[in-house]
Amino acid sequence: MTSSGGLVIMLSSFLCLFLFPFALINIILKQWWTPTRVQKLMGRQGIKGPSYRLVHGNAKQILDMKNEAMSRPKSLSHDLFPLVQPHYNLWCKIYGNIFLQWYGTVPQLVIMEPELCKEILNNKDRVYLQVELQGFSKKLLGNGLGTAEGEHWAKLRKVANHSFHGESLKNMIPDMITSVEEMLQRWKNHEGKEVEVNQEFMLLTSEVISKTAFGSSYVEGKNIFEMLTKLSSLLFKNVYTFRLLGISNLFKTSDEIEGDKIEKEVRRFILLEQETTNGLLAWTVFLLALHPDWQEEARKEVLQLFGKQNPNPDGIARLKTMSMIINETLRLYPPVVQLIRKTGREVRLGKHDCPC
Repeated sequence: MTSSGGLVIMLSSFLCLFLFPFALINIILKQWWTPTRVQKLMGRQGIKGPSYRLVHGNAKQILDMKNEAMSRPKSLSHDLFPLVQPHYNLWCKIYGNIFLQWYGTVPQLVIMEPELCKEILNNKDRVYLQVELQGFSKKLLGNGLGTAEGEHWAKLRKVANHSFHGESLKNMIPDMITSVEEMLQRWKNHEGKEVEVNQEFMLLTSEVISKTAFGSSYVEGKNIFEMLTKLSSLLFKNVYTFRLLGISNLFKTSDEIEGDKIEKEVRRFILLEQETTNGLLAWTVFLLALHPDWQEEARKEVLQLFGKQNPNPDGIARLKTMSMIINETLRLYPPVVQLIRKTGREVRLGKHDCPC
């Protein structure tokens, strides 16, 4: 027994000594050699950026700048870029519209040149791929339409097209009207007082999603929405944090995997639909409050088309002024602040060579 135990210890020690140099080399390559090589490669092409820092890259700088920007007093201004993306605002002034930043050991080429953005989004050769979510983000949202590629994307798109077909959306309008009427009734009880419209619209969008997608009221699904809101908050708080070491192995049956896919797609749908629609409604009301003349124009149009009747699909399609206001709101306050792609191989973008 003693000799066997000693043999195991000797073999374990030998294995550790044998593997340690390889692990050390791998760390050096990943943490120092590769970032240095990429920085020099891009530097020779005239692309600069904040210096790479071991382990976190520029993530700590970005997080510090975001926290500092959010702590400053806010003013009624459409210039939200320095508040929402303070690192881009600063580094764009220093390094230009194309610069290199680091998310841990992963290089990110930030591009704000319209023509180059157009080239990337056209993506005729399928070179610029969606970035697969990692860590907590992947567990929360899975691999849905926003990140899927190839056949998986086509399958999800087909399902989404069927669900959001014109006739399907028309059938949802009565439920939407009922939810809006309930919200307006609550507002009447607060006449002359301030109303936190962001919270009200969050309640509205949640209730509409519950009714139209799941056939239940918001009250029944309140706990689910509250938990998902907390999860999404946790997700965004941890965007710029890293796990240095972490290995997890999950062994699941095919039924469990399919169940996971459905569950994650539902979570993704709820979170993204609620956040984007809620934000759009809140910003639209904000702009209308700042511009009472446009508020009056929109009211005239609605009364002209519907009078005192509830909205109908045909009339909604003819709301030109309201459509202009919504489009302007989306231009000033877009729900998505950036698009991220990865290169599937070495590629030439404009006059720049981008490594894989």
